[in-house]
Amino acid sequence: MDQVILISMAVLGGIALISAIILYMASKKFSVSEDARILEIDAVLPQANCGGCGKAGCHDFAASCVSASEKEFCKLNCPVGGQSVMNKIASILGYAAVKQERTVSVLRCNGTCENAPAKIMYDGVSSCRIANHISSGLSGCPNGCLRLGDCVKACPFDALHIDKKTGIPVVDESKCTSCGACVRICPRQLFEIRPYGSNGQRVYVACRNTQKGALARKNCKAACIACGKCSKICSDISIDNNLSYIPSTIDASQYGEDLVKSCPTGAIVLTTENTNEQY
Repeated sequence: MDQVILISMAVLGGIALISAIILYMASKKFSVSEDARILEIDAVLPQANCGGCGKAGCHDFAASCVSASEKEFCKLNCPVGGQSVMNKIASILGYAAVKQERTVSVLRCNGTCENAPAKIMYDGVSSCRIANHISSGLSGCPNGCLRLGDCVKACPFDALHIDKKTGIPVVDESKCTSCGACVRICPRQLFEIRPYGSNGQRVYVACRNTQKGALARKNCKAACIACGKCSKICSDISIDNNLSYIPSTIDASQYGEDLVKSCPTGAIVLTTENTNEQY
């Protein structure tokens, strides 16, 4: 009996040894050497792995930087690390650093509790994605904020919170990195990454309601009614599917105040850095 056990152990040990040798040889034969610069770049990245750069994570972004030509590198950006990180990466690669324009997330909805009072009661799961499938929302607006905070939970930088008075999310610009988590999580596509703007000035239509004017106003008094007054001030403004859209390329310092004054419903928002207010 003891002899049988010893033989079995010897056989198993031999198999294990042979398997280990085969695996070692295979790892050597099929190993892929990684450019040392990838690890060097990876070390200066913030390791947020948020996907804001459009890559699978920080290591993937580092690999993309190394494999990119100088022209292609100019199109890459780490929104979390910002200019300082991109400068370090450019230095590692021997490229000239490209100035990155600061961006920030904006909420294209002004359906506050005051502008869009609750008309129904939702008693389901506290999730915007789930509520979007079974409810038009508290205000009845089929395109407005559902006020359940999926974006707040998704933000990895604590840059979003629900304002208790208004009921809608507020972006903390000092913490926002433009990672895009809020853009991806919102089932109604209410968030947009836009240039921060000179002196923090940005002008945009804070509405996504595609209903016709009277019905849109019934659900929210700050809804865009596609009246076209804003497009008369600036021809670059488009109106499609009962909704006006102000491109981020429009100079807020030049057109902002006039656009806000022209809007009869208050759907157009102008932000300023100095006052940290919206008009």
